[in-house]
Amino acid sequence: MKSLFKNTAIALLLLMGVSMTAQKNNRSLDNYREPDKGGINVFEAPKDSVSTFENVKVRIGGSSTIQFQALDHENSGAVELMKIGSNFNLATANLDLDVFLYDGVRMHLRTYLSSRHHPEPYVKGGYFQIDKLDFIKEGFMEDVMKYATIKIGHMENNYGDAHFRRSDNAQAIYNPFVGNLIMDAFTTEVGAEVYYQRDGFLGMVGFTNGKLNQSVDKPDTGGASFLAKLGYDKQLNDDLRVRLTGSIYNTGRVATSYLYSADRAGSRYYLVLENSTATTAGNFRSGRYDPKLGNQITAIMFNPFVKYKGLEFFGTLESSTGKGKAELEKRTAKQYAGELIYRFGNTENFYVGGRYNKVDAEDISGSDIDISRVQLSAGWFMTRNILLKAEYVSQKYDGYATTSIFDGGKFNGLMAEAVISF
Repeated sequence: MKSLFKNTAIALLLLMGVSMTAQKNNRSLDNYREPDKGGINVFEAPKDSVSTFENVKVRIGGSSTIQFQALDHENSGAVELMKIGSNFNLATANLDLDVFLYDGVRMHLRTYLSSRHHPEPYVKGGYFQIDKLDFIKEGFMEDVMKYATIKIGHMENNYGDAHFRRSDNAQAIYNPFVGNLIMDAFTTEVGAEVYYQRDGFLGMVGFTNGKLNQSVDKPDTGGASFLAKLGYDKQLNDDLRVRLTGSIYNTGRVATSYLYSADRAGSRYYLVLENSTATTAGNFRSGRYDPKLGNQITAIMFNPFVKYKGLEFFGTLESSTGKGKAELEKRTAKQYAGELIYRFGNTENFYVGGRYNKVDAEDISGSDIDISRVQLSAGWFMTRNILLKAEYVSQKYDGYATTSIFDGGKFNGLMAEAVISF
C-alpha cells in the first residue's frame, strides 16, 4: 500500500507539472538541451550569454517508452539458453526536474520511475550548471563566463559523444536506433567539469571521485578519475555541419570501475544470450559487453559527426586499456561504430538509417573475442514529442571458449519502440 501511494503521488506530481507548464507558451530554459525532437544532434548544452531569467522557474518534464521485442537467439549448446518469444517489454519512465535558480544558474535532476533493473523509482543523478557568476558579484568574470560553463554534481560524466545519442532509460528520443552501442560507455560519478566553447572550438576538463555508489562506510574504495575533451563543432553553411571530438577517461586506481557497467536502466535486448535461470531485472545487460577493466582504466574515444542537409554520419573509434586488481598485465578492448542516417519529409519527421558496430577485445577469460552487430532502423516523429521507430538487429559472437554461453552465440530479429518525451 505504501508503494502504491508513493507511485500515485509521483504520477500526480508529473501530471500537475505538465498541466502547469502547458499553460506557458515557452518551456525552454537558457543553455538547455530540449528533451524533444529539438534536442536531436545537440551534444553539450548550448552556450549563450543572453539571459531570460526573471524569477525562479521550475520545468517538470519526463519521458515514457515501451518496446515490442521479437528476437531469436542461439549458441553452440554448451550452456542452455533462456527460452524467449515475442512480447512487450516492461514500460519505462523518467521524471525530469529542471530549475532556473538564478541568472546563469540551473539545476537538473533525473529520476527513473521505472527501469529494467529497478522497477521502483530511484534517482539517476543531477547537477548544477553555472553559466554566469553574477551570484558572487554582478558582472564577475563576465569576459570568461561568456564562453565558460561549470557543472558540479553526481552526474552523467562527459566521456565521448556517443552518450549524447544513447537511450537513457525512457529518454530514447535522441537515439535513432533501439539499442545502444555494444560497449556502452556511461557512468554517473561525483565530480565537476569545466567547459570553454568559442568560435566552434570546445574544451572540457573534469575530475570525479571514480565511484558510482557513494558511501562513507567504505573508506578504502576511494580514488579519482580524470576526463577531458577537445573538439570542433561548426555549422559551416545552411546545409553543412561538421564536428570532431576526442575524449579521455583515466582512472589510476579505484575499487571498481563502472565505465561500461554503470547503466542500471539496462539493455533494450531483453534476455538474449542469457542462461535458463536468468531474470529480466537481474540479467539486465543482455547483448552488451563489459571488458571488466575493474580497477585501472584509460579509455580514449574519437567521434566524427557530419550532417549535410538530411544526411548525417556519426562514428565512434574507442580504445580502452586497463586491468583488474588480481591481473598482472593490462588488457585492451577496442570498439568501432559507424551510423548513417537520412532524415526526410516535412521538417525531417521521418528517417531511415543503419549502424555497424564491432568490438575486438582481450577478454578477462584469456580469449581474444570479437562481437559484431548490424542495426537497420526507421522512424517517424508523429509530433515533436512522439517518436515511433522500428529496428532489425543481428549480433554475432566469436572467439569464446567452447564452455562459454557465448560460444557460437548470435541473436537477431525485430524491435519496435514508442517514445514520448517532453
